Amino acid sequence: MNLEFKTSEFDNADQSNQKPNSLSVESDGAPAETSDNPLEFKPSEFVVYPAHGVGQILSIEVQTIAGSCLEFYAVYFAKNKMRLHVPTRKAPSVGMRKLSTPATIERVRQVLSEPPRRVRTNWSQLAREFETKIKSGDIIAIAEATRDLCRRSANSEQSYSERQLYTAALDRLAGEVAIVEGITEDKAALQLEGLLLSRAR
Repeated sequence: MNLEFKTSEFDNADQSNQKPNSLSVESDGAPAETSDNPLEFKPSEFVVYPAHGVGQILSIEVQTIAGSCLEFYAVYFAKNKMRLHVPTRKAPSVGMRKLSTPATIERVRQVLSEPPRRVRTNWSQLAREFETKIKSGDIIAIAEATRDLCRRSANSEQSYSERQLYTAALDRLAGEVAIVEGITEDKAALQLEGLLLSRAR
């Protein structure tokens, strides 16, 4: 299930000539603009990118753009079969992060086990709130959206747009949980949905 989100605010990262104070990588004799990101992502590491979910860093590359050498993370998203280049110095500002810890995954399960939040407002506003949470990259916010979108009652069917958002949120959760716990994404999704369906009414 591929829900289309507007991702230009993430993908069109700034490529200005500001040079951070960090060790540089050289290409064609010119110093590359490198990251002062304390997270220090490494090749082969799995990361979370807000607009696309879990990806894997294939390499750290240097490209010359408008006369400046810029350093990029080449990130591959297997589920979407997509490759994205993220400027290393922009990674923190676009929300790229390391995988959640096992303790955070346990907190996700607790959130899914809680009663859903019920608010009286129009669906358009709610949909925007859910979409913002899903796009945030914050796994706890995504868990909250998943919980609140889940309808347990057989007499309360989801609309098409609700189902789209629910599936997108669950996919994001399952993708990260699967990598952290070393299980398949399908198994992670079944476990997470099991928590949602077993909540006390």
